Amino acid sequence: MQEFESIRNIYCVGRNYARHARELGNDVPKRPMIFSKPTHALHPATGELKLSQNLGEVHHEVELVVRIGQAYEEGISAENIIDGVAIGIDLTSRSIQSDLKAKGHPWLLAKGFRGSAILGRFRPFKGLDHFHQLQFELHKNGVVVQQGNPVHMIFPLEKLIQYIGGHFGLDKGDIIFTGTPEGVGPVSSRDVIEMRMIDPTEGLTYKDGPIKIL
Repeated sequence: MQEFESIRNIYCVGRNYARHARELGNDVPKRPMIFSKPTHALHPATGELKLSQNLGEVHHEVELVVRIGQAYEEGISAENIIDGVAIGIDLTSRSIQSDLKAKGHPWLLAKGFRGSAILGRFRPFKGLDHFHQLQFELHKNGVVVQQGNPVHMIFPLEKLIQYIGGHFGLDKGDIIFTGTPEGVGPVSSRDVIEMRMIDPTEGLTYKDGPIKIL
């Protein structure tokens, strides 16, 4: 996808919805839990995605994704630095992740494999008030399996921008996967998944997909 060519860094936020943290038996974090994915992990929200059997059980984690439009400066507001919002899926090898966590190792093998960052089309970012109204869903084989709303984030966008920008830097073309709500679960061969972003303020539903898992 042409849109992918301008993406620089992929930051992700773990355990940013309390119910999701608890469903996996994890503590709710006191500060943002940040990890990253390589750009090779990107996959469009259409077509087919082949997952290696070596990954074991792979889980879907649907998320809102924001795009950075300019360089970070200390104190810059989220509304001034973000220029787009999309819906995406952080695919996670739960089998590999569990093993890595037990050993105290980084999660890259579980989170950064090819195709693990599914990304839909970006729409204009219309400010924080509008962002907080958005709802997002993941449909698997025609059934809604995850639903979320960013008002339930533990760490809101303003906090994430200051934390990520202050520690790592942010610049035009960086994207942030902002966390997944509860309802994560496995994807298997022949599953068909679709994502939906619902904008109740304008009465619109944006659909990305379908993606067929091979």
